[in-house]
Amino acid sequence: MTRASRVLVADVRSALGAIADPAKAPAMQRYMKSSMPYLGIPTPALRRTCRASFARHPLEGAEVWRETILALWRRATHREHRYAAIELASDRRYAALQTGCAIPMYEEMIVAGAWWDYVDAIAHRLGDVLRREPARTAARMRVWARSGNLWKRRTAIICQLGFKRDTDVALLRDCIEPSLASREFFLQKAIGWALRDLAWTDPELVTNWVEERNDTLSALSRREALKNVGRGR
Repeated sequence: MTRASRVLVADVRSALGAIADPAKAPAMQRYMKSSMPYLGIPTPALRRTCRASFARHPLEGAEVWRETILALWRRATHREHRYAAIELASDRRYAALQTGCAIPMYEEMIVAGAWWDYVDAIAHRLGDVLRREPARTAARMRVWARSGNLWKRRTAIICQLGFKRDTDVALLRDCIEPSLASREFFLQKAIGWALRDLAWTDPELVTNWVEERNDTLSALSRREALKNVGRGR
């Protein structure tokens, strides 16, 4: 690790430790069904603390930024340490570093994290990478969509959330199709969520798509997909 990485990681861990609330930790751990313990820090406080620490210790360059994120992630003893890694990955000061070079880092975090709270946040960062390098990232998402790892599949399906009219519909279809027959809740929910989001801007497309796949689309996915149809915005 570089000195910058060591200093920031140490500061984040110290700052989070200072605001830990052990009384809240067990309930948070139970809710998330986590094997890793919690410090007991609510999300707003965690984000404020992380922002202050990141401001005290700016990082220079993409390699140091990725190194620091992975150090927070890999050395985590409590779940909030991994949330801090995701906060650093999401920090606007490093927005220009959301390139294809970050994909292996995010892949490691998705596979190791293997739960929705981590994965859904990281999927948004893959969305940033997709906007910056669409061809390279789309190709990777199409591979992930057929992965044996359900969390990589989920990421591929939901990485365009919030894209609205910028949604690459062909990519979304290619990422949904391999999971249509899955009975896995987190994939069925992801399919419905992605289609519901698209329906805000193209309800006709979503309605037609659901009708065409009526025999293969799960009831959960169908219900979620059509929630926004006809509501307007």
